[in-house]
Amino acid sequence: MTTSTTDESEHKLSLRQLCFDDYANLKAIMDKVYPVLGGTFVLPEKKFRAQLKVFPEGQICIEDHGVVVAAAFAIIVDYDKFGDHHTYDEITGNAYLTTHDPLGDVLYGVDVFVSPDYHGMRLGRRLYEARKELCQSLNLKSIVAGGRIPKYKDYAHEMSPQTYIEQVKRKEIYDPILTFQLSNEFEVKRVLKNYLPEDKESHGYATLLEWNNLYYDASKTPLIGATRSSARIGCVQWEMRPLKSVEELIQQVEFFVDALSDYQCDLALFPEFFNAPLMGIESHVNSIEAVKALARYSPEIIEAISKLAVSYNINIIAGSLPVIEDDELVNVAYLCRRDGTIEAQHKIHPTPYEKRAWIMQGGNDLRVFDTDFGKIGVLICYDVEFPELARLQSEEGMQILFVPFWTDTKNGYLRVRCCAQARAIENECYVAIAGSVGNLPKVDGADIQYAQSAVFSPSDFAFPHDAIMAETTPNTEMTLIVDLDLDKLKKLQNEGSVRNYLDRRRDLYKIQWTGK
Repeated sequence: MTTSTTDESEHKLSLRQLCFDDYANLKAIMDKVYPVLGGTFVLPEKKFRAQLKVFPEGQICIEDHGVVVAAAFAIIVDYDKFGDHHTYDEITGNAYLTTHDPLGDVLYGVDVFVSPDYHGMRLGRRLYEARKELCQSLNLKSIVAGGRIPKYKDYAHEMSPQTYIEQVKRKEIYDPILTFQLSNEFEVKRVLKNYLPEDKESHGYATLLEWNNLYYDASKTPLIGATRSSARIGCVQWEMRPLKSVEELIQQVEFFVDALSDYQCDLALFPEFFNAPLMGIESHVNSIEAVKALARYSPEIIEAISKLAVSYNINIIAGSLPVIEDDELVNVAYLCRRDGTIEAQHKIHPTPYEKRAWIMQGGNDLRVFDTDFGKIGVLICYDVEFPELARLQSEEGMQILFVPFWTDTKNGYLRVRCCAQARAIENECYVAIAGSVGNLPKVDGADIQYAQSAVFSPSDFAFPHDAIMAETTPNTEMTLIVDLDLDKLKKLQNEGSVRNYLDRRRDLYKIQWTGK
């Protein structure tokens, strides 16, 4: 069993602290972002070096294949020393961060910028979320920042900055900076005058923005790369509906990805063969030709979903898709990470119908995947009915098992459901299942569906009494969003009423993977 990462993806995004060697990349971005400021806002290298020395944890970036494409700078201040009336130079020490106070109570945003080549990928949102994590981990009261209002130049002749801000709040005016900040849970406290006198677009005005840390006084955790104690997952109970193109399919996928991203889910799970409606685009001689035609769409679909994962900052398990590999048809679930990487888990046990009607072959690899919230496994539908697979994944540290499924009858669904619940109990992990509903009368083998998506837990006092975290309404298109406490799994292993992992008689028996 192996865990692998490919470096051949279009994007490979990662969040990290800035280092001295990043300056050339940063300057190239700032030259593009701040041309209207006449170069006065491009950070000189000596100030950049000073910032890294003063407060390295607050200077972060996103890189793509090793090249910095976005960055954010911050300091800690004793806010009472400055109050709500200050300029940029006053509170940042003229960008040298001489005002940084490790004992301060507020994280102050110095700057955020994204390369124009990466606009639309929501990297700014990622940096804001990282700042929020930093604020919480340092147990600071809030994040405060002065924000430019560059679009104000078009309205300054007819309204005050206060009126302009109110109209942006009501979405009557779009401001590229203020609109973004408001959408990221910041509130405008007041208008700052002469905050950046050289900012002619904003006429020297700025918004004083604040985001309050609701977890102030909570236990502190490491900054970046910390072990996550929780994860929010979203399951999509997908309705099979007639489609005319791949574009229609992706549009429907994006609808759900957008919704789950708005709720800050860490991962979205789609069902097995969610793309089956595409078999109805044209007529086919038999089932084999239909599924092979469906497989030809798979590369385009995965490429599009990977871009959605990056753009919406959410990991996506793209259900499963038929794929032709070495002239053989296989069933593959793709994990599209939000850093742009893609990995795959093949269905190991095709059902008798899949083998008979589609001549589908089983895969030969079993994987556990590292994500930014923990270790996960994927078993496609029928595979969850073989307990050996989940046991092997559990031995590799799997915390959450994801099961995309496709069942037509209730008894078929119950096989998946009951086995998924068993896997959660015996392996002391969470198990999420997601299936499809609706009907496709003109698609052979996909005419009816039955599903009730759910998330299951181990069965002990720390978990729900019925070991069901949540479940959907049967046979209704909807999403299921669940917060999972990963720390409870660790406690269960050592302090549970029963301890399946610790009490396992490894001196008498074991399960061994004999594949490659």
